[in-house]
Amino acid sequence: MKSLFYSVYTIGLAGLLSLAACSKFVDINTDPNNPVTAQLPLLLPSTQVSLAANMYQLNSGTATFMQYTVFSSGLSRLQQQGTSFDDSWNGFYTQTLNDLEAVILAGTAQEQWGYTAVAKLEKAYLISIMVDMWGDIPYSETQQGQKNVSPKFEKGEGIYESVFTTIESGIADINKVTATTLVPATSDLIYSGNKSAWLGMANSLKLKLFNQVRLVNPARSADTIKSLIKNAGQLIGGTTNSNSLDFTFRFGPGQNPNNRHPWHRAEYQGSKTFYQSQSFIDLLFNNDDPRLRYFIFRQNATAGLNNSNNSNGYYGRNPGDGTAAPADLNRRSTFGIYPAGGLYDNAPINNIPATNLFLTNTGATGSLKVVGPTDGNGAGLMPFITNAMVKFIRAEAVLTLNTGEDARQLLKEGIIANLTSVSTYAQGNGGQALATAAISTFAEGIALKFDAATVNGKLDILITQKYIAQFGNGMEAYTDYRRTGLPTLRPPLSPLNVFPLRLYYSETELIANTSLGNNAASMQVAQQTTPVFWDK
Repeated sequence: MKSLFYSVYTIGLAGLLSLAACSKFVDINTDPNNPVTAQLPLLLPSTQVSLAANMYQLNSGTATFMQYTVFSSGLSRLQQQGTSFDDSWNGFYTQTLNDLEAVILAGTAQEQWGYTAVAKLEKAYLISIMVDMWGDIPYSETQQGQKNVSPKFEKGEGIYESVFTTIESGIADINKVTATTLVPATSDLIYSGNKSAWLGMANSLKLKLFNQVRLVNPARSADTIKSLIKNAGQLIGGTTNSNSLDFTFRFGPGQNPNNRHPWHRAEYQGSKTFYQSQSFIDLLFNNDDPRLRYFIFRQNATAGLNNSNNSNGYYGRNPGDGTAAPADLNRRSTFGIYPAGGLYDNAPINNIPATNLFLTNTGATGSLKVVGPTDGNGAGLMPFITNAMVKFIRAEAVLTLNTGEDARQLLKEGIIANLTSVSTYAQGNGGQALATAAISTFAEGIALKFDAATVNGKLDILITQKYIAQFGNGMEAYTDYRRTGLPTLRPPLSPLNVFPLRLYYSETELIANTSLGNNAASMQVAQQTTPVFWDK
């Protein structure tokens, strides 16, 4: 696991540095290994590479809790270790946050406000995610090098207030830039320096966070969200339901250096360590959801649960299954074309209900195979905050905070946005597109069920659709589940613990951080059952 994680970061960063190498080979009076000032055009994209790369372990582990996939048997059984998320924790603190702080300090000194704006918004996003995952974390005393190697842990609620301030500071820096671009396109791997895109990300991040804390201070959340939706054109998706400004990180197709999606590296280029969750497969299959062909690729046409040979090839693993894995690497279902950059499954599927309208065998002329390194291009994506997510958040705020919009319409727009995004990505990467009419009809069918549901049923439908649309980002689904208790998850077969309300800290941190005194062991145990502050 660690070798994959670190190679994604170091190889990706090496590629960036090689692309940006300047023509002047050496200055005899300058030590190239110890630059006096931060090289902002190189450092900013490195923060984005490390942000995405360091999320591999975190994303895969929370995706296991949320029954998208099975990253490890222990996590599937809800049993954490001090090493379960240590790569992500250590990488965020030693790489991403250090580099972001360097960009902010150097950018401020040089009055390069575009760089500081982007770095502040990245930092706000990352710190909010870390609070959502771990609760209390080191914050104000970090990034001080040898001056403080044991920063104190601070309460998540207070850190969130600092995050809000950081977002506003980032927006203020955006407004200091008169050009339409904040930084050169080559310095920003996410938005190519687009000023309006980063402003949309900032406002959408505020929307997301104030929705997450709505149970703490409903009036404050309602007022803030109402203010944001008054200027909906400045949110991701705008007023046209466009996916063009989604806040996502896009991996590349290269193998030398290898900058492909980590799930593609693990399953197509590696030893196939994942199972796909049978719970998620069944959710899509039983609800005639066409996204199944995009999210999951079958390696065998008749393999089934428990390595049977009389099913339809959708062979996953039930949550909490503690039995030993059989010799089934070439029979398991694996990641598909979206978001991992794998293969699109266009082969016939056994036992599809005749009543299906969307998940059908019409035009299914493809074949299945055992996937390998040359299959798919690996140019997948990590969806951080998307247009679909923004629409679902706004719909949730209508149902829970009476923010005054049309929840039904927002639900439909969110579904359409996600299916359109999946379809567009697939069409550009060797898969098939979904017909626009089919997307609209599918969304309307969900909306009709929404119409007939009770108030609680409406929220269930909404969060379930958001859950499906967030495939590829286990962190967001994990946060939603703890806030709402939705979607309904399949009971684990043989759990070893209760559902974790926080993630375990890095074992390295607990050993090395002397500010914890004798509390480290008790802190770790408490993580499993202690809610994050917004989980009321």
